[in-house]
Amino acid sequence: MDAAGEGKRGNGGVGLRIALLSDTHGDLDPRVAAVVAGCDYALHAGDVGAAAVLHALQPRRRVIAVRGNNDTPANWPADEALLLAALPEEAVLELPGGRVAVIHGHQAGEPARRHDYLRARFPEARLVLYGHSHRRLMDQSRTPWVVNPGAAGRSRTYGGPSLVILAAEAENWRVEELCFTGLPPRV
Repeated sequence: MDAAGEGKRGNGGVGLRIALLSDTHGDLDPRVAAVVAGCDYALHAGDVGAAAVLHALQPRRRVIAVRGNNDTPANWPADEALLLAALPEEAVLELPGGRVAVIHGHQAGEPARRHDYLRARFPEARLVLYGHSHRRLMDQSRTPWVVNPGAAGRSRTYGGPSLVILAAEAENWRVEELCFTGLPPRV
């Protein structure tokens, strides 16, 4: 069933949990993947880096990802060209209580004006998810909220890999930042 028609699940009135992440650059932190497994959806705001990242994300329902400025044929394995070509520049997910718009953010210009650009680009959204800078930021000063979850991989994590969890109910949305200290060893 489509998320827009779901409302509350039959588990005590809890709405949907959506993992918001970005900038994995081909290397998803396993602690991030473990959190995503407990979510209904995973929204990836680009610079995915490889199909393995998308396959490692196992939310209950679906992964939605957009293309970042580093998601190019030169930066992806050659045998994954079809998946890379299928990544859109932007996406929208309908949720109870509103929409989440997803874009990488490199299209939004200089940092000082980025949030104004994103709000003007997606005025119908309740939340705009973007990445690109690798810096966690939650701007809830007005609607739509503008959220950058930071980097969920190993590259430029600024304190550790991170993601944001959105709890979406028809009348109430809440966001929670999660940041993991340090980087796990490579396996």
